[in-house]
Amino acid sequence: MDLIKIAEEAFATKREHPAFKSGDTVTVAYRIKEGNKERIQQYRGVVIKIAGHTDKKRFTVRKMSENIGVERIFPLDSPFIDSITVNKVGKVRRAKLYYLRKLTGKKARIKEKRV
Repeated sequence: MDLIKIAEEAFATKREHPAFKSGDTVTVAYRIKEGNKERIQQYRGVVIKIAGHTDKKRFTVRKMSENIGVERIFPLDSPFIDSITVNKVGKVRRAKLYYLRKLTGKKARIKEKRV
């Protein structure tokens, strides 16, 4: 049991990401391999939920792409995540924002928290 933990820690690439919560608008720079080429794709959207615990956390980002809602789940400890940038801090009162799936247009906006 201890040997497994030691091996996991050796291969783990600990990256420091900024603190964010559901309702925040983030840009995730994600590395994509296409054949033998590699590029970084920017994925910007609202964090709908954060699930999991400790190092196994994953977060769902929702964006609108030509009037179609697109959601993507990112593991927080993924080696393909190049960087995470928090663009806006949202003012929401719940942890899971599934209600955004039904809303369109201005109703789907989240108020920005003033600092």
